[in-house]
Formats: sequence, C-alpha cells, structure tokens
Amino acid sequence: MSQFEKRGLLNELWSMVALLENRDEIENFFKTLLSESEAVMLARRIQIARRLLQRQGYEDIRREMKVSYVTITNVHRWLRGDTGGYEDMIPKLEKELVRQGRVKQKQVESGQYGSFAWLKKHYPLHFLLFNLADLADAPPRKQRRAPGGTKSRKK
Repeated sequence: MSQFEKRGLLNELWSMVALLENRDEIENFFKTLLSESEAVMLARRIQIARRLLQRQGYEDIRREMKVSYVTITNVHRWLRGDTGGYEDMIPKLEKELVRQGRVKQKQVESGQYGSFAWLKKHYPLHFLLFNLADLADAPPRKQRRAPGGTKSRKK
C-alpha cells in the first residue's frame, strides 16, 4: 500500500472519530471496530503511558501490569515522540476520571448508584421483563388532534 493510500485511509478514520459526538457513540464505534482484546490492548498502553508520566519505573509497571519491557519501551518511545498524543491526552484523562469519581460519589451518597432503578436503566436487557411490565402499567398516551382534524400521536 502506498503512503498516499495509507494517508487517505487514516484520514477517513480520524475524520470518522472526530464526528463522534458523545461517549456512547464513541464506545459503540470502538466496540464495533475493535475486538475486546484489541480494545484492552489499547487501554493497557494508555495505562502504561499514565504510569510512565507519573515517573513509575519499568520494573514496577512490568510486574504490576504483567507486560513486557518491549511494550513499555514502545509506549515510552511514543511518549517522547513529536506527536504529543499521549502527553496531551493524559492530563485531560486524569481530569475526566476525577470528574467521573465525583459524580459516582454523589450517586453513591444519594443512594442512586446501584439502586434498583439505576440497575434497570443501565442494564435494560437484564431487566427486560420489569421494563415491559412498567410500560404495560403506564397510562396510555393522550392523542391530540393534528391540524385538519386528523388524530396524531404525541411523540
């Protein structure tokens, strides 16, 4: 494959990722694009980069994460590279993880996190029968008249 073809393919990939609007879209895209082991491999590289930026030693990273020195060295080389991908994103990731932790803590303190309602919302297929029963018990929607006298359902 020529460099021109590679650049074109990568341009399409980067453009597609840039079009994703929220975390759910991003998650669904990568779950479709990558196998679980590929996604875990990428996530592990990010963890290695975080640890290297925190000045953790190679041996500690190797022992704790059960990765090879070659993997750590490759991530370290990418960190020192001129693209700045890891270095730019790691502080943003740290900030987001702190924010998520605060949100989760508020949910735990308010009794929302892990409640039955929370579980039903976050795991709808596990609670499919409950959710269907809730729909059956819900009052029917009122129909309203559309212009011209025909009925239309309120959406």
